[in-house]
Amino acid sequence: MAKEKKAIIVGAGLAGSLWAVYLAKEGYKVTIYERRPDIRQAEISAGKSINLALSVRGWTALKAAGIDKDVEELAIPMPGRIMHSLDGELTYQPYGKEGEAIYSVSRGHLNAMMMEIAEKKGGATIHYNTKCIDADTKAGTVKLESYETGEIFEDSADVVFAADGAFSAVRYNAFQKQNRFDYMQDYIDDGYKELLLPPDENGDYRIDKNALHIWPRGRFMLIALPNEDGSFTCTLFMPFEGENSFESIKTDEDVKNFFKTTFPDFYDMMPNLVENWHEHPLSSLSIIRCKPWTSGKMALIGDAAHATVPFYGQGMNASFEDCYVMYNLMKKHQSKGQAGNENWEAVFKEYEERKPDGDALQDLSVHNYHVMRDYVADPKFLLQKKIEAKFSAAHPDKWMPLYSQVSFSNIRYSEAWKKGMEQDALMKKVMDKPDIEEIWDSKEIEDEILGLI
Repeated sequence: MAKEKKAIIVGAGLAGSLWAVYLAKEGYKVTIYERRPDIRQAEISAGKSINLALSVRGWTALKAAGIDKDVEELAIPMPGRIMHSLDGELTYQPYGKEGEAIYSVSRGHLNAMMMEIAEKKGGATIHYNTKCIDADTKAGTVKLESYETGEIFEDSADVVFAADGAFSAVRYNAFQKQNRFDYMQDYIDDGYKELLLPPDENGDYRIDKNALHIWPRGRFMLIALPNEDGSFTCTLFMPFEGENSFESIKTDEDVKNFFKTTFPDFYDMMPNLVENWHEHPLSSLSIIRCKPWTSGKMALIGDAAHATVPFYGQGMNASFEDCYVMYNLMKKHQSKGQAGNENWEAVFKEYEERKPDGDALQDLSVHNYHVMRDYVADPKFLLQKKIEAKFSAAHPDKWMPLYSQVSFSNIRYSEAWKKGMEQDALMKKVMDKPDIEEIWDSKEIEDEILGLI
Protein backbone atom coordinates (compact mmCIF):
# COMPACT_ATOMS: atom_id res chain seq x y z
CA MET A 1 0.00 0.00 0.00
CA ALA A 2 1.17 3.51 -0.75
CA LYS A 3 2.20 5.86 2.07
CA GLU A 4 -0.81 7.01 4.14
CA LYS A 5 -2.35 10.07 2.54
CA LYS A 6 -4.15 12.83 4.37
CA ALA A 7 -7.61 14.22 3.59
CA ILE A 8 -9.44 17.17 5.10
CA ILE A 9 -13.22 17.43 5.14
CA VAL A 10 -14.84 20.74 6.07
CA GLY A 11 -18.28 19.94 7.55
CA ALA A 12 -19.26 17.01 9.77
CA GLY A 13 -22.83 16.78 8.49
CA LEU A 14 -24.29 13.76 6.73
CA ALA A 15 -22.19 13.97 3.55
CA GLY A 16 -18.97 14.80 5.42
CA SER A 17 -19.39 11.92 7.90
CA LEU A 18 -20.18 9.35 5.19
CA TRP A 19 -17.32 10.57 2.99
CA ALA A 20 -14.91 10.17 5.94
CA VAL A 21 -15.87 6.48 6.17
CA TYR A 22 -15.25 5.98 2.44
CA LEU A 23 -11.86 7.77 2.52
CA ALA A 24 -10.76 5.76 5.56
CA LYS A 25 -11.63 2.54 3.67
CA GLU A 26 -9.06 3.61 1.09
CA GLY A 27 -6.38 4.25 3.69
CA TYR A 28 -6.69 8.02 4.14
CA LYS A 29 -6.08 9.74 7.47
CA VAL A 30 -9.14 11.97 7.74
CA THR A 31 -9.47 15.23 9.67
CA ILE A 32 -12.89 16.92 9.81
CA TYR A 33 -13.45 20.54 10.81
CA GLU A 34 -16.97 21.44 11.92
CA ARG A 35 -18.27 24.94 12.67
CA ARG A 36 -21.01 23.77 15.07
CA PRO A 37 -20.58 22.16 18.50
CA ASP A 38 -20.76 18.36 18.73
CA ILE A 39 -24.41 17.56 18.00
CA ARG A 40 -24.15 14.53 20.31
CA GLN A 41 -23.65 16.81 23.32
CA ALA A 42 -26.85 18.73 22.56
CA GLU A 43 -30.41 17.56 23.01
CA ILE A 44 -31.67 16.65 19.55
CA SER A 45 -35.18 17.88 18.78
CA ALA A 46 -37.21 19.20 15.87
CA GLY A 47 -36.55 22.79 14.92
CA LYS A 48 -34.64 23.76 11.82
CA SER A 49 -34.25 20.28 10.45
CA ILE A 50 -36.85 18.73 8.21
CA ASN A 51 -37.02 14.96 8.68
CA LEU A 52 -35.24 13.04 5.97
CA ALA A 53 -36.64 10.49 3.55
CA LEU A 54 -34.02 7.85 2.83
CA SER A 55 -34.54 6.06 -0.49
CA VAL A 56 -32.67 3.62 -2.75
CA ARG A 57 -29.80 5.98 -3.69
CA GLY A 58 -29.04 6.68 -0.04
CA TRP A 59 -29.22 3.00 0.92
CA THR A 60 -26.92 2.10 -2.02
CA ALA A 61 -24.27 4.51 -0.72
CA LEU A 62 -24.64 3.39 2.91
CA LYS A 63 -24.39 -0.27 1.91
CA ALA A 64 -21.21 0.28 -0.13
CA ALA A 65 -19.70 1.99 2.93
CA GLY A 66 -20.76 -0.98 5.09
CA ILE A 67 -22.99 1.02 7.44
CA ASP A 68 -26.52 0.36 6.16
CA LYS A 69 -27.29 -2.02 9.07
CA ASP A 70 -26.44 0.70 11.62
CA VAL A 71 -28.82 3.16 9.96
CA GLU A 72 -31.66 0.62 9.64
CA GLU A 73 -32.25 0.96 13.40
CA LEU A 74 -33.36 4.58 12.92
CA ALA A 75 -35.41 4.16 9.74
CA ILE A 76 -39.22 3.94 9.63
CA PRO A 77 -40.65 2.61 6.33
CA MET A 78 -43.26 4.76 4.57
CA PRO A 79 -44.68 2.81 1.59
CA GLY A 80 -47.09 5.62 0.75
CA ARG A 81 -48.51 9.02 1.55
CA ILE A 82 -51.80 9.83 3.25
CA MET A 83 -53.65 12.95 2.16
CA HIS A 84 -55.77 14.80 4.75
CA SER A 85 -58.61 16.76 3.15
CA LEU A 86 -60.24 19.81 4.76
CA ASP A 87 -63.16 17.70 6.00
CA GLY A 88 -60.81 15.09 7.48
CA GLU A 89 -61.15 12.48 4.74
CA LEU A 90 -58.00 10.37 4.29
CA THR A 91 -56.71 9.16 0.92
CA TYR A 92 -53.81 6.74 0.65
CA GLN A 93 -51.41 6.72 -2.34
CA PRO A 94 -48.68 4.06 -2.52
CA TYR A 95 -45.29 5.39 -3.62
CA GLY A 96 -44.28 2.39 -5.66
CA LYS A 97 -44.88 -1.33 -6.03
CA GLU A 98 -45.50 -3.79 -3.20
CA GLY A 99 -42.45 -3.84 -0.92
CA GLU A 100 -41.14 -0.42 -2.02
CA ALA A 101 -40.90 2.36 0.57
CA ILE A 102 -39.03 5.49 1.47
CA TYR A 103 -37.79 5.70 5.08
CA SER A 104 -38.29 8.48 7.61
CA VAL A 105 -35.10 9.30 9.52
CA SER A 106 -34.47 12.02 12.09
CA ARG A 107 -31.69 14.25 10.76
CA GLY A 108 -30.25 14.91 14.22
CA HIS A 109 -30.14 11.26 15.26
CA LEU A 110 -28.73 10.16 11.91
CA ASN A 111 -26.07 12.89 11.98
CA ALA A 112 -25.02 11.90 15.53
CA MET A 113 -24.77 8.26 14.46
CA MET A 114 -22.77 9.11 11.31
CA MET A 115 -20.26 11.16 13.33
CA GLU A 116 -19.84 8.21 15.68
CA ILE A 117 -19.27 5.90 12.70
CA ALA A 118 -16.81 8.34 11.07
CA GLU A 119 -14.74 8.35 14.27
CA LYS A 120 -15.02 4.67 15.17
CA LYS A 121 -15.12 2.94 11.78
CA GLY A 122 -13.36 5.64 9.80
CA GLY A 123 -10.80 6.65 12.41
CA ALA A 124 -11.55 10.29 11.61
CA THR A 125 -10.59 13.12 13.96
CA ILE A 126 -13.38 15.72 14.25
CA HIS A 127 -12.63 19.25 15.50
CA TYR A 128 -15.80 21.08 16.54
CA ASN A 129 -16.43 24.83 16.97
CA THR A 130 -13.87 25.45 14.22
CA LYS A 131 -14.77 27.77 11.36
CA CYS A 132 -13.16 27.83 7.92
CA ILE A 133 -12.19 31.43 7.14
CA ASP A 134 -10.13 30.94 3.98
CA ALA A 135 -8.94 28.24 1.58
CA ASP A 136 -6.48 27.77 -1.25
CA THR A 137 -7.55 25.18 -3.81
CA LYS A 138 -4.12 24.89 -5.48
CA ALA A 139 -2.22 24.32 -2.25
CA GLY A 140 -4.94 22.20 -0.62
CA THR A 141 -4.84 24.50 2.40
CA VAL A 142 -7.61 25.69 4.72
CA LYS A 143 -7.33 28.54 7.20
CA LEU A 144 -9.39 27.97 10.35
CA GLU A 145 -10.49 29.77 13.49
CA SER A 146 -11.33 28.09 16.78
CA TYR A 147 -14.43 29.54 18.45
CA GLU A 148 -13.20 28.22 21.80
CA THR A 149 -9.68 29.70 21.85
CA GLY A 150 -9.84 32.36 19.12
CA GLU A 151 -6.71 30.77 17.61
CA ILE A 152 -6.27 31.08 13.83
CA PHE A 153 -4.31 28.27 12.18
CA GLU A 154 -3.80 26.49 8.85
CA ASP A 155 -4.00 22.88 7.82
CA SER A 156 -3.30 21.21 4.49
CA ALA A 157 -3.82 17.80 2.92
CA ASP A 158 -3.42 15.83 -0.29
CA VAL A 159 -7.14 16.40 -0.97
CA VAL A 160 -9.75 18.66 0.64
CA PHE A 161 -13.53 18.25 0.47
CA ALA A 162 -16.11 20.95 1.19
CA ALA A 163 -19.12 19.23 2.73
CA ASP A 164 -20.14 22.36 4.61
CA GLY A 165 -23.62 22.84 3.25
CA ALA A 166 -25.58 25.30 1.14
CA PHE A 167 -23.69 28.32 2.47
CA SER A 168 -20.30 26.62 2.20
CA ALA A 169 -17.41 28.67 3.62
CA VAL A 170 -14.93 26.83 1.38
CA ARG A 171 -16.95 27.61 -1.74
CA TYR A 172 -17.36 31.25 -0.69
CA ASN A 173 -13.72 31.83 0.28
CA ALA A 174 -12.00 29.82 -2.45
CA PHE A 175 -14.23 28.86 -5.38
CA GLN A 176 -16.44 31.96 -5.71
CA LYS A 177 -13.41 34.23 -5.94
CA GLN A 178 -12.01 32.39 -8.93
CA ASN A 179 -12.34 33.60 -12.50
CA ARG A 180 -15.25 32.04 -14.47
CA PHE A 181 -16.85 30.36 -11.47
CA ASP A 182 -20.61 30.27 -12.08
CA TYR A 183 -22.83 30.76 -9.05
CA MET A 184 -26.58 31.21 -8.67
CA GLN A 185 -28.64 31.42 -5.50
CA ASP A 186 -32.42 31.44 -5.66
CA TYR A 187 -34.69 31.70 -2.63
CA ILE A 188 -38.17 30.33 -3.24
CA ASP A 189 -41.11 32.49 -2.09
CA ASP A 190 -42.04 30.05 0.65
CA GLY A 191 -40.57 29.46 4.08
CA TYR A 192 -41.09 26.67 6.56
CA LYS A 193 -41.74 26.22 10.24
CA GLU A 194 -41.59 22.97 12.14
CA LEU A 195 -43.94 21.67 14.82
CA LEU A 196 -43.52 18.53 16.90
CA LEU A 197 -46.67 16.40 17.22
CA PRO A 198 -45.99 14.37 20.39
CA PRO A 199 -47.17 10.78 21.02
CA ASP A 200 -50.58 10.37 22.68
CA GLU A 201 -50.97 9.81 26.43
CA ASN A 202 -50.14 6.10 25.98
CA GLY A 203 -46.95 6.91 24.06
CA ASP A 204 -48.47 5.77 20.74
CA TYR A 205 -48.54 7.47 17.32
CA ARG A 206 -51.61 9.69 16.86
CA ILE A 207 -51.78 8.98 13.11
CA ASP A 208 -50.59 6.12 10.89
CA LYS A 209 -46.88 5.56 11.61
CA ASN A 210 -45.97 4.05 8.22
CA ALA A 211 -46.87 6.94 5.92
CA LEU A 212 -45.85 10.45 4.99
CA HIS A 213 -48.87 12.62 5.85
CA ILE A 214 -49.78 15.64 3.70
CA TRP A 215 -52.40 18.32 4.23
CA PRO A 216 -52.39 19.86 0.70
CA ARG A 217 -54.09 23.26 0.55
CA GLY A 218 -53.19 24.69 -2.87
CA ARG A 219 -50.70 27.47 -2.21
CA PHE A 220 -49.39 25.92 1.01
CA MET A 221 -49.22 22.59 2.83
CA LEU A 222 -48.41 20.80 6.06
CA ILE A 223 -46.50 17.49 6.09
CA ALA A 224 -45.70 15.03 8.89
CA LEU A 225 -43.02 12.33 9.09
CA PRO A 226 -42.77 9.75 11.91
CA ASN A 227 -39.98 9.58 14.51
CA GLU A 228 -38.90 6.52 16.50
CA ASP A 229 -40.44 7.78 19.77
CA GLY A 230 -44.07 7.97 18.61
CA SER A 231 -43.88 11.64 17.65
CA PHE A 232 -44.12 13.25 14.21
CA THR A 233 -41.95 16.04 12.85
CA CYS A 234 -44.44 18.30 11.07
CA THR A 235 -43.49 21.07 8.66
CA LEU A 236 -45.67 23.91 7.43
CA PHE A 237 -44.59 25.29 4.03
CA MET A 238 -46.18 28.62 3.19
CA PRO A 239 -45.41 31.94 1.45
CA PHE A 240 -43.62 34.56 3.54
CA GLU A 241 -45.97 37.34 2.40
CA GLY A 242 -49.54 37.83 1.19
CA GLU A 243 -52.82 36.16 2.07
CA ASN A 244 -52.41 32.92 4.03
CA SER A 245 -48.75 33.59 4.72
CA PHE A 246 -46.41 33.64 7.68
CA GLU A 247 -46.68 37.42 7.61
CA SER A 248 -50.49 37.21 8.05
CA ILE A 249 -50.21 35.16 11.28
CA LYS A 250 -49.39 37.82 13.84
CA THR A 251 -50.98 36.79 17.15
CA ASP A 252 -51.51 33.59 19.14
CA GLU A 253 -55.18 33.84 18.23
CA ASP A 254 -54.21 33.97 14.53
CA VAL A 255 -52.19 30.76 14.97
CA LYS A 256 -55.17 28.96 16.53
CA ASN A 257 -57.67 30.24 13.97
CA PHE A 258 -55.41 29.38 11.04
CA PHE A 259 -54.96 25.76 12.12
CA LYS A 260 -58.58 25.35 13.25
CA THR A 261 -59.93 26.41 9.86
CA THR A 262 -57.18 25.04 7.59
CA PHE A 263 -56.04 21.80 9.25
CA PRO A 264 -58.96 20.97 11.60
CA ASP A 265 -58.04 17.30 12.21
CA PHE A 266 -54.45 18.30 12.99
CA TYR A 267 -55.64 21.10 15.28
CA ASP A 268 -57.76 18.66 17.27
CA MET A 269 -54.85 16.33 18.03
CA MET A 270 -52.04 18.88 18.49
CA PRO A 271 -51.48 19.86 22.13
CA ASN A 272 -49.65 23.10 22.99
CA LEU A 273 -49.94 24.37 19.42
CA VAL A 274 -49.14 28.00 20.26
CA GLU A 275 -46.12 27.15 22.45
CA ASN A 276 -44.85 24.85 19.71
CA TRP A 277 -45.31 27.59 17.12
CA HIS A 278 -43.06 29.94 19.09
CA GLU A 279 -40.42 27.30 19.86
CA HIS A 280 -39.31 26.75 16.29
CA PRO A 281 -37.82 29.35 13.93
CA LEU A 282 -39.20 30.42 10.57
CA SER A 283 -36.65 29.33 7.98
CA SER A 284 -36.08 30.03 4.29
CA LEU A 285 -35.41 27.63 1.40
CA SER A 286 -32.97 28.15 -1.42
CA ILE A 287 -31.54 26.47 -4.49
CA ILE A 288 -27.84 26.91 -5.20
CA ARG A 289 -26.30 26.07 -8.57
CA CYS A 290 -22.63 26.43 -9.30
CA LYS A 291 -19.78 25.13 -11.40
CA PRO A 292 -17.13 23.83 -11.50
CA TRP A 293 -17.43 21.59 -8.43
CA THR A 294 -13.67 20.95 -8.29
CA SER A 295 -10.54 23.08 -8.39
CA GLY A 296 -6.95 22.06 -7.74
CA LYS A 297 -6.94 19.74 -4.74
CA MET A 298 -10.48 20.60 -3.63
CA ALA A 299 -14.01 19.38 -4.41
CA LEU A 300 -17.50 20.43 -3.34
CA ILE A 301 -19.84 17.62 -2.28
CA GLY A 302 -23.46 17.53 -1.15
CA ASP A 303 -25.30 20.81 -0.58
CA ALA A 304 -22.09 22.80 -1.13
CA ALA A 305 -22.33 21.75 -4.79
CA HIS A 306 -26.09 21.50 -5.39
CA ALA A 307 -28.30 22.61 -2.48
CA THR A 308 -31.95 22.07 -3.28
CA VAL A 309 -35.40 22.42 -1.73
CA PRO A 310 -36.67 19.38 0.23
CA PHE A 311 -39.75 18.44 -1.78
CA TYR A 312 -38.48 15.23 -3.37
CA GLY A 313 -36.78 14.11 -0.19
CA GLN A 314 -33.60 13.73 -2.23
CA GLY A 315 -31.15 16.25 -0.71
CA MET A 316 -29.51 13.71 1.58
CA ASN A 317 -29.82 10.89 -0.97
CA ALA A 318 -28.08 13.03 -3.60
CA SER A 319 -25.31 13.93 -1.14
CA PHE A 320 -24.79 10.27 -0.25
CA GLU A 321 -24.79 9.46 -3.97
CA ASP A 322 -22.01 12.07 -4.47
CA CYS A 323 -19.90 10.06 -2.00
CA TYR A 324 -20.75 6.76 -3.72
CA VAL A 325 -19.92 8.15 -7.19
CA MET A 326 -16.67 9.72 -5.99
CA TYR A 327 -15.67 6.48 -4.21
CA ASN A 328 -16.20 4.45 -7.39
CA LEU A 329 -14.14 7.00 -9.34
CA MET A 330 -11.34 6.67 -6.76
CA LYS A 331 -11.33 2.91 -7.34
CA LYS A 332 -11.38 3.44 -11.10
CA HIS A 333 -8.45 5.85 -11.10
CA GLN A 334 -6.12 4.05 -8.69
CA SER A 335 -2.68 3.31 -10.07
CA LYS A 336 -2.17 -0.50 -10.10
CA GLY A 337 -5.31 -0.78 -7.95
CA GLN A 338 -3.44 0.61 -4.94
CA ALA A 339 -5.54 2.47 -2.34
CA GLY A 340 -4.05 5.87 -1.58
CA ASN A 341 -2.56 6.05 -5.06
CA GLU A 342 -5.39 7.82 -6.87
CA ASN A 343 -5.16 10.15 -9.83
CA TRP A 344 -7.29 12.87 -8.26
CA GLU A 345 -7.17 15.04 -11.34
CA ALA A 346 -8.90 12.26 -13.31
CA VAL A 347 -11.32 11.55 -10.42
CA PHE A 348 -12.34 15.22 -10.18
CA LYS A 349 -12.67 15.62 -13.94
CA GLU A 350 -15.09 12.70 -14.15
CA TYR A 351 -16.95 13.77 -11.00
CA GLU A 352 -17.76 17.04 -12.81
CA GLU A 353 -19.91 14.98 -15.21
CA ARG A 354 -22.39 14.73 -12.33
CA LYS A 355 -23.28 18.43 -12.65
CA PRO A 356 -26.36 17.77 -14.92
CA ASP A 357 -27.65 15.44 -12.18
CA GLY A 358 -27.40 18.25 -9.62
CA ASP A 359 -29.37 20.54 -11.94
CA ALA A 360 -31.98 17.85 -12.61
CA LEU A 361 -32.36 17.16 -8.88
CA GLN A 362 -33.26 20.82 -8.37
CA ASP A 363 -35.78 20.78 -11.24
CA LEU A 364 -37.30 17.59 -9.80
CA SER A 365 -37.53 19.11 -6.31
CA VAL A 366 -39.42 22.22 -7.48
CA HIS A 367 -41.66 20.10 -9.71
CA ASN A 368 -42.57 17.81 -6.79
CA TYR A 369 -43.45 20.80 -4.60
CA HIS A 370 -46.24 21.64 -7.04
CA VAL A 371 -47.27 17.98 -7.11
CA MET A 372 -47.50 17.77 -3.30
CA ARG A 373 -49.02 21.19 -2.79
CA ASP A 374 -51.45 21.45 -5.69
CA TYR A 375 -51.96 18.19 -7.54
CA VAL A 376 -52.24 15.39 -4.96
CA ALA A 377 -55.77 16.52 -4.18
CA ASP A 378 -56.75 16.84 -7.88
CA PRO A 379 -58.92 13.87 -9.09
CA LYS A 380 -57.54 14.16 -12.64
CA PHE A 381 -53.94 13.97 -11.41
CA LEU A 382 -54.79 10.97 -9.24
CA LEU A 383 -56.42 9.25 -12.22
CA GLN A 384 -53.29 9.91 -14.32
CA LYS A 385 -51.14 8.27 -11.62
CA LYS A 386 -53.54 5.29 -11.56
CA ILE A 387 -53.23 4.84 -15.34
CA GLU A 388 -49.43 5.13 -15.13
CA ALA A 389 -49.23 2.55 -12.30
CA LYS A 390 -51.46 0.10 -14.20
CA PHE A 391 -49.49 0.50 -17.43
CA SER A 392 -46.17 0.23 -15.61
CA ALA A 393 -47.27 -3.01 -13.91
CA ALA A 394 -48.30 -4.47 -17.30
CA HIS A 395 -45.20 -3.18 -19.17
CA PRO A 396 -42.37 -2.68 -16.64
CA ASP A 397 -39.81 -2.76 -19.47
CA LYS A 398 -41.53 0.19 -21.21
CA TRP A 399 -42.59 2.45 -18.32
CA MET A 400 -41.19 3.32 -14.92
CA PRO A 401 -43.02 6.18 -13.19
CA LEU A 402 -40.87 9.26 -12.53
CA TYR A 403 -41.22 8.91 -8.75
CA SER A 404 -39.95 5.33 -8.94
CA GLN A 405 -37.03 6.35 -11.17
CA VAL A 406 -35.99 8.92 -8.58
CA SER A 407 -36.73 7.08 -5.35
CA PHE A 408 -36.50 3.37 -6.17
CA SER A 409 -33.61 3.22 -8.62
CA ASN A 410 -30.09 4.53 -9.19
CA ILE A 411 -30.92 5.94 -12.64
CA ARG A 412 -29.12 9.28 -13.05
CA TYR A 413 -31.27 12.25 -11.98
CA SER A 414 -30.71 13.89 -15.38
CA GLU A 415 -32.01 10.80 -17.21
CA ALA A 416 -34.98 10.43 -14.84
CA TRP A 417 -35.97 14.09 -15.29
CA LYS A 418 -35.74 13.90 -19.10
CA LYS A 419 -37.68 10.62 -19.25
CA GLY A 420 -40.24 11.84 -16.71
CA MET A 421 -41.01 14.97 -18.71
CA GLU A 422 -41.41 12.89 -21.90
CA GLN A 423 -43.81 10.56 -20.10
CA ASP A 424 -45.77 13.49 -18.68
CA ALA A 425 -46.22 15.05 -22.13
CA LEU A 426 -47.42 11.69 -23.45
CA MET A 427 -49.87 11.27 -20.56
CA LYS A 428 -51.31 14.76 -21.13
CA LYS A 429 -52.46 13.54 -24.59
CA VAL A 430 -54.11 10.50 -23.01
CA MET A 431 -55.75 12.58 -20.26
CA ASP A 432 -57.20 14.98 -22.89
CA LYS A 433 -59.63 12.28 -24.07
CA PRO A 434 -63.12 13.56 -23.23
CA ASP A 435 -64.30 10.25 -21.73
CA ILE A 436 -61.04 9.28 -19.98
CA GLU A 437 -62.80 8.82 -16.60
CA GLU A 438 -64.96 6.03 -18.12
CA ILE A 439 -62.38 4.28 -20.31
CA TRP A 440 -59.12 4.68 -18.34
CA ASP A 441 -59.04 0.97 -17.41
CA SER A 442 -59.57 -0.27 -20.98
CA LYS A 443 -57.41 -2.06 -23.54
CA GLU A 444 -57.91 0.95 -25.80
CA ILE A 445 -55.98 3.23 -23.41
CA GLU A 446 -53.24 0.67 -22.93
CA ASP A 447 -52.82 0.36 -26.73
CA GLU A 448 -52.88 4.14 -27.11
CA ILE A 449 -49.98 4.55 -24.64
CA LEU A 450 -48.07 1.76 -26.36
CA GLY A 451 -48.54 3.55 -29.68
CA LEU A 452 -47.26 6.85 -28.24
CA ILE A 453 -44.11 5.43 -26.66
